[in-house]
Amino acid sequence: MIAHHVLFWLKADTTDEQKTAFRNSLQTLENIEVVKTFHLGIPAQIERAVVDTTYTFSLFLLFEDLAAHDVYQVHPLHKAFLDEFRVYFEKVVIYDAA
Repeated sequence: MIAHHVLFWLKADTTDEQKTAFRNSLQTLENIEVVKTFHLGIPAQIERAVVDTTYTFSLFLLFEDLAAHDVYQVHPLHKAFLDEFRVYFEKVVIYDAA
């Protein structure tokens, strides 16, 4: 099993309309056949010193194995998302765990 967790910090001047389009495009990634588990979220309202709530969106995916993860990386839906929306990223952090 491969867990793929992506945290997105969008640029400060990103409009609400652009954030909605960004979120809608992220949602399409759920349709990639190798994605076993899909979760798209925003920071939870949890006040603890060890919890980072500075990001804009969280994308959490589970894949059966590394081969499935690799299929996802080159999938047309993933590439389309990156091509259109990477200009909105201020920062992206990815955690992949086996």
